[in-house]
Amino acid sequence: MGGKRGRPRHPDVLTPGEWRVVDAVRHGMSNREIATRRGISVDAVKFHVANALLKLGLERRAELRTWRGVPNCSALRTRPPSDSREGGSAMARSPLRLGSIGQISRPVSDIPTAVKWYGEVLGLPHLYTFGDLAFFDCGGTRLYLSATEEPNRVEEPSVLYFRVDDIQSAYDELRARGVEFEGAPHLIHKHDNGVEEWMAFFPDPDGHLLALMAQVPPAED
Repeated sequence: MGGKRGRPRHPDVLTPGEWRVVDAVRHGMSNREIATRRGISVDAVKFHVANALLKLGLERRAELRTWRGVPNCSALRTRPPSDSREGGSAMARSPLRLGSIGQISRPVSDIPTAVKWYGEVLGLPHLYTFGDLAFFDCGGTRLYLSATEEPNRVEEPSVLYFRVDDIQSAYDELRARGVEFEGAPHLIHKHDNGVEEWMAFFPDPDGHLLALMAQVPPAED
């Protein structure tokens, strides 16, 4: 009867709730945006951020943007580097080549109206909808629709998302070439089939946003 009470220690540097908030911070979301998206209070978001900073030995919220952590259970952590899969070495790594355009974003004023129009009028295959976000397939390129109050006044052009096989290596290579990322690669979404979506954003010389994206399948047993 002398065992320790309370919740057992989580087998990762952060709890699942803290990881979700940290990934949202790395995605550039404010505390209020995170609270709205996750259906929790702003105080709860602040609590998770404070706990994460304490556990990681960081002082400021902004430092989370460049933190390179990956959850222990993530497919990105359990997946071997591209070099080992190909039987090569780091010295023999082939030059970085960005893949096809995997996604293009577009602002809309109302998601239900947009989903009906793009799906029924244009006939694009609807992939899924999450709250104020909707996704369609355009012949292999994903169209990402996000709700905004004034889509006609948005001056930022559509974001181009480049597919890469190994997002961590691509991030390191582009940084070595002088690219300044807005934050480290971070988990955007985990699908029901276990496939993880990872992204990292960076500006072009005119300040317009671009992104790396990788779909990481679960490790094989």
